[in-house]
Amino acid sequence: MTRLTAAALTLSILCQGIAAQTWCGKNYMASEPVVPPGGQFPIPATSSKPLLALRCAPAIKPYLPEDASSSAAFIVDAPLTHSQIQNAAPIELPDHGTLGELIVTVKVDGHTLAHGPVALNASKAELPFSLKSLKPRANAYDVDCSATYSTPGSKGKPQTFTAKTILAYLPNPPDGRSVTKMDLRTGALLAKPATGKGGAYETVFPVGFYTNFDGYLASNLSLINEIKEQGFTVIHPIPTYDNLTALAQVVERMEEVGIYLMYDMRFTYMNTTAVTEEVNRIKNSPALLLWYTGDEPDGTSDPLNATTIAYDLIYSLDGYHPVSLVLNCENYYWTQYTSGADIVMQDTYMIGINATWSVRFNTPCTPDFGDCGCDNCKGDFEDISTRMDEFAERRFIDGWELTKAIWTVPQGFGASEYWSRVPTGKEFVVQSVLAINHGALGVVSWNAPTTDDITASAAALSRSLTVMKEFILSPYATFKHATINRVDVGSWTVGERTLVLATNLNYATASFDLNKLGGGLAQKALVSQQVFDSGAKLSGHVITFESVGTGGFILGK
Repeated sequence: MTRLTAAALTLSILCQGIAAQTWCGKNYMASEPVVPPGGQFPIPATSSKPLLALRCAPAIKPYLPEDASSSAAFIVDAPLTHSQIQNAAPIELPDHGTLGELIVTVKVDGHTLAHGPVALNASKAELPFSLKSLKPRANAYDVDCSATYSTPGSKGKPQTFTAKTILAYLPNPPDGRSVTKMDLRTGALLAKPATGKGGAYETVFPVGFYTNFDGYLASNLSLINEIKEQGFTVIHPIPTYDNLTALAQVVERMEEVGIYLMYDMRFTYMNTTAVTEEVNRIKNSPALLLWYTGDEPDGTSDPLNATTIAYDLIYSLDGYHPVSLVLNCENYYWTQYTSGADIVMQDTYMIGINATWSVRFNTPCTPDFGDCGCDNCKGDFEDISTRMDEFAERRFIDGWELTKAIWTVPQGFGASEYWSRVPTGKEFVVQSVLAINHGALGVVSWNAPTTDDITASAAALSRSLTVMKEFILSPYATFKHATINRVDVGSWTVGERTLVLATNLNYATASFDLNKLGGGLAQKALVSQQVFDSGAKLSGHVITFESVGTGGFILGK
C-alpha cells in the first residue's frame, strides 16, 4: 500500500460498497486470516508442436490526413513458439532446411491495403500502404490480417493464419488541440511542441514527477518555469483539482513555457460524468501529452472492467492522446487492468523497505498476506528489472507487444510509512536507467517536491535523454542487453554509432568490459562521447563505476 493510501482506500471502499481492507487482494492486518488473493497471471500451456502467433498493428496511432501524402505502414510480428499464447495456432514446419516465409495480406472492409512477404520469427516487419483509399473518421477501422505459409518444396495446400487489429485514421483536430501519436514500432510518443505555436512532431521521452497541485503548483506558477528550465519534459499534477481557476492557470503556464501535461483522473476515472467533464475541459490544451486514469487500481481492487470503461469513454471524447495508468501489484489481475491503457506503468518502491515484515502493520509479508510497501519484493534494485521483465512477458503473451508501452515510476520519496529513508540522487538514477534498459519509455517519479539531490539527478538524466532518445526511441536501433555481476548494460546501435547506457547496482565500485557485449563495441569505444555521468567513466573499452554509479556513452564516429 503506497501513496495517498488512506484517500485511495476510502474511495475504493465507497465505490465498491465493501468493508474489507486488502492490498493487491491480500489481507494485511494482524486480526485477518491468510487468504490467497487469486488474480495471478496464467502461465500458458505448452504445446508439443510449433505454433505461430500472428500479430499486426498500424505503425502509427493515430494517423491523420497530414500523413496521407507519405507512405504509411502496418507492422507484423510472426513469433514461433511452443507456448499457447494469444492467437497462437499450429504450424507445420520443415524438418530441415530453410523455414521459408509468410505471405501477409492486410485488409479493411475487404479491400487490400498491404501485401507482402514476412519472415517467420520476424519482429515488427513493415508492410507499406497508402491512406489515400480511406477517409478519416472518428471511429477506428477494423483490420483483418491474414498470412499463408507453404513449407518450402511442398505442393500441399498452404496453411492460413489470421489476426485482427484496428486502424485509427482521424480527422484533423480542431485548431489548437494537440495530438500525441504513438510510434508502435517502438512504443515512443510523437508530439509537437507544447506551446501550440507550431513545429514538427518529435519523439518525446517523458521525464518528470507526479507533482503536488494544491499548496505547490497552484500557489506558485513560477515553479513551472523552474521545472522547464531544469530540463524536465512533463509535469503530472496530483489531484484533486478543486480550484478550477488555479488548474486553468497551471495548464496555461505549462503551455507558455512549453512543458507537457500528464492529466490525472485517479479519483474520478470511475465516474463517467466527471471523466466527461474533465476530458472536455482539458482536451484542447496544446500541452496535453496523455491521460492518466487508474492509480494503482490493482492495489485497491477496483472493478476489473473499470479501466477499460474509462479508456473507451476517453477515446470516444478525444482519441488524439493515449491513456495511461500505473499498477502497484506484482501479479494481480494484470491483464484486466492493463487492457484499459496504451501505456502501463510500474511503481516498484524498494528503497528502504523491510521486504518480509510490515513495519506499519507489524505483520509478515508473503505472496498471500501482508503489505510491506513493495509487493512481492526482495528489497533490491532487481525488483525493478524483474517487474519490467514480467510486464513485458505478459504483454507478449497477451498479444499486446505491438500496441502497449511500459513506463517506470522511480521512488523519489521515503522516511515515512514503509520506507526508512529517501533514495539518494544516484540511487534514483539507478532505478530509472535500470528500467530504461529493460524497456521503459518514460520516467515519471513519485513525487515532487523532493530532495535537491534527487531533483538535480533527475534533471541531469532528462537533459541527457534529449541526445540518448535518438537511439533509444529509434525504430532502426538494434538493441543488446547484458547483466554481469549486477552491472546492467543496454546498447542501442543506429547506423555506425552505438549508445551504451550502463548502471551499477552494487554499493561498491565495479567495472564492465565492453567486449562482453560483442558487436565490435570495444573497437568503437576508441571514439567515444560521454553524454551522461552519474558516477561512471569509460577508459579504453572498460567502464568503471562508483558505488551505484551510472553512465551513458556514444561510441563510434
